[in-house]
Amino acid sequence: MTVTETEIASPGVDTCASAPRAHPRPAGQDRYTISEVAAFTGLSAHTLRWYERIGLMPHVDRSHTGQRRFTNADLDWLAFVGKLRLTGMPVADMVRYAELVREGEHTFEQRRELLEATRRDVRTRIAELHDTLAVLDYKIEFYAGAPRVPERPSA
Repeated sequence: MTVTETEIASPGVDTCASAPRAHPRPAGQDRYTISEVAAFTGLSAHTLRWYERIGLMPHVDRSHTGQRRFTNADLDWLAFVGKLRLTGMPVADMVRYAELVREGEHTFEQRRELLEATRRDVRTRIAELHDTLAVLDYKIEFYAGAPRVPERPSA
């Protein structure tokens, strides 16, 4: 999945624009309720509200009755946030990244540095997992080749 930076509702807002999943609705007709976004993303409505409250979500438009109305760009942002979560990035760093995005293009260097630090952490974890996998493979091979000991009958 390639992450690109695209301007959406306000200047300097990042999105994950590689289309990991097709949007349910075409642009221009992309007004989703919180329950629709929850169903599409797998996030709970509570989590979506929390993301907005802590500043992890960009501004979410509201209907005339005050209901949140998410867009395809919001879905793209949530997909990117999901990838950041998978990296193990702390929520505080994700919020900081979102703040940098809102501040505009002059923060590109800071964003890049934050993502590079996260990439280093991910590569370290991948190396640890490769080592762990090697141990598991060794043990599985050991047990696959071990002679079977007949079970003793129960007394």
